[in-house]
Amino acid sequence: MIAHRNWIQAFFIGFALVVLPYFILQSTDVFAQSEAERLQAQISESNSRLAEIQKQISKLEGQLQEVGAEKSTLQSAINKLELERKNIEANISYTQNKIGATDLQISKLTIEIGDTQSTIQKDEAAIAEMVRRLNESDQDPLMVTLLQHKKLSDFWDSIETLMQVRSAMSANIAQLSDSKNLLESQRGENTTKRGELVQLKDQYSSQNEILKSTKASKATLLAKTKGQEAAYQAQLAEQKAAAEKIAAQLRDYESQLSYILDPSSIPKAGAAVFNWPLTNIIITQYFGNTAFAKSGAYSGNGHNGMDFGVPVGTKIYAPLSGTVRATGNTDSVAGCYSYGKWTLIDHANGLSTLYAHQSTISVSPGQRVNTGDVIGYSGNTGYSTGPHLHFTVLVSDAVKVLKFSDFKSVTSCGAATTPVSALNAYLNPLDYLPKI
Repeated sequence: MIAHRNWIQAFFIGFALVVLPYFILQSTDVFAQSEAERLQAQISESNSRLAEIQKQISKLEGQLQEVGAEKSTLQSAINKLELERKNIEANISYTQNKIGATDLQISKLTIEIGDTQSTIQKDEAAIAEMVRRLNESDQDPLMVTLLQHKKLSDFWDSIETLMQVRSAMSANIAQLSDSKNLLESQRGENTTKRGELVQLKDQYSSQNEILKSTKASKATLLAKTKGQEAAYQAQLAEQKAAAEKIAAQLRDYESQLSYILDPSSIPKAGAAVFNWPLTNIIITQYFGNTAFAKSGAYSGNGHNGMDFGVPVGTKIYAPLSGTVRATGNTDSVAGCYSYGKWTLIDHANGLSTLYAHQSTISVSPGQRVNTGDVIGYSGNTGYSTGPHLHFTVLVSDAVKVLKFSDFKSVTSCGAATTPVSALNAYLNPLDYLPKI
């Protein structure tokens, strides 16, 4: 009877160890669940706000496209800058709300991780104690246990109880495994969300930079033109003449460069080795002898890249992993109407990509970037007839980064830097991008 009593005692102790902690800590779990539910409600509310802001952004972007199609007048330029300001402010509001929503998601995940860790600890302790107790009860041989029972039915009851406890323990082991898998998933999601939060804060900082620049552009425009259409048109003509002169100087130098291209050193045309650098693809000008190029825009030469029409402040993504060779800003020299803010990335496949007219640059020379990383934001810097991204693909070996003064003694660009290359090293980006 002693062994029987030990077995019954083991069963009830094991049962208590498995079940009672959940009842004891029920109030704690209820509190954690209540807090998680409160956070989820706030997350849902933030998501609703984000959806409303996104509608506002879409509306403003539509208005920007309409204004962009209008004739270049002082009023249309002012309207465009004003819409750009509103659009950037809406994007800043979106980012702020996204930061708040992500913070809430991290807080909720932190609670869930703590709850899962607590469950794992309790399961492990309960299982360990049950194993210890079961081992104690198993020390008596089966025949001895049988003889210690007055009735055969009592013996079978104890055997059945043993089987039930072992079955319950197996279930607890399976639950423990599930909890550990859940914990791993929660930790992974938490790490991802924290990474997103860092990116969102960087984005918020960049967007505020863009807003400041847009406001300054409007103030400068009004100050230079004094609100007079004639002054504005004269300014446009002056900028166009200066830009054409700079482009001619650059092309004259590049036409003198000699480069023998080894086709085996770069991917074959049509290989689609790059992703698109933007999420929304609107091509406003193709590579080569486009209608705009034939109008004399590039001193009789073809367009050396592709243009994408996008609002100021649109994210630009690395189309492939690589290393940032150089960045620059031709606007740093007054009267240098060229690429504006630009970034040059070298890729391991023998190709380099150039991004021009950016509003902000998010990378630095020597920095390693991965496919899909944000490298900057589109803009309207340099000589540009409207907000867009100029995207160029070149053969890496043929590209150099020089000061304008290195190849032209008399130039309005002076110490401003720019990528230069032999003309035959400029490649059609469509040959290396996915089909639309």
